[in-house]
Amino acid sequence: MTYVLLAVLIVVGIWVIGAYNGLVALKNQVVNAWKQIDVQLKRRHDLIPNLVNTVKGYMQYEQSTLEAVIAARNKAVSAQGVGATARAEGELSQALGRLFALQEKYPELKSSQNVLQLQEELTSTENKVGFARQLYNDVATQYNTRQAQFPASLVAGLAKASPAELWEIEDAGERSVPQVDLSFSKPVA
Repeated sequence: MTYVLLAVLIVVGIWVIGAYNGLVALKNQVVNAWKQIDVQLKRRHDLIPNLVNTVKGYMQYEQSTLEAVIAARNKAVSAQGVGATARAEGELSQALGRLFALQEKYPELKSSQNVLQLQEELTSTENKVGFARQLYNDVATQYNTRQAQFPASLVAGLAKASPAELWEIEDAGERSVPQVDLSFSKPVA
């Protein structure tokens, strides 16, 4: 009887250790996934002033658009937390969309290699940000699910597990895809 009780205690102890370590590992994966988003957003934030400075000379009469992009960038750089960062990045995406849409009015911008290269780098970075957000939400969901499931929920307090905030778009306007045409063809009348 003593051996059975001892065996049960050992099995429960091993399970507790495994559940605890699993939650800690997922918590660290959530932190890492957030840092991957942060790396890509930093790259995006670093590219934007270069783009604005490059187009500034061509777009003399569009100062308000350029100022809106810089203001949105500064807000995004200083945002803290998943929700605030998501909102600020959505505003920045909208401001950039307006900037790119103005390109139709400035044919010399379309032929500028600097502008084209910066746009390509921003597009590439936007894709990387999207993939990083997806990874973050996947890992955060897995972490949140694990800590809420029984019997791991019994160990969640020991692992100091708390639900991770998901990257969400809250504003319906941010959900809409901006219509940006970066082609070199003239619009069909």
